[in-house]
Amino acid sequence: MDYLEFGYFGLFAVCFLAATILPFTSEGILLLFLASGFDPTTSFIVATIGNTLGGLTNYLLGMIGNPKRIESLFKNKKRHARFEQLIEQYGYWLGLISWVPIIGDPLTVLLGFFRVKFWPFLILMILAKFLRYFLIIFIWNS
Repeated sequence: MDYLEFGYFGLFAVCFLAATILPFTSEGILLLFLASGFDPTTSFIVATIGNTLGGLTNYLLGMIGNPKRIESLFKNKKRHARFEQLIEQYGYWLGLISWVPIIGDPLTVLLGFFRVKFWPFLILMILAKFLRYFLIIFIWNS
């Protein structure tokens, strides 16, 4: 699919979906948009908002998800207890690694499931995603 045809909406959609558990990469698409001449500042803002809303969707799905279904994702009770301890220890600070590929998306679901404090989590998640895209665009413009 040629996301460029959809302009900034295409970038938003990819960045949103990349923050969910679907296998998308927003970094590559952002670079494609930059290479195609899209405005770096607008691309940065659109990518950050889309990816943040996708992460927020994961958090909310964790909150409203069926606890038995989410618990079944763990292979054993020790693993569940380890994740629970990790989240109790670090809590909303784990929002800072929500941008990390592969682990960041399920982590945001777990943070919602364990109901970490929403506002601190949201601020840290926005900061993390903001910094990731800022760094990509900074390197691109260098």
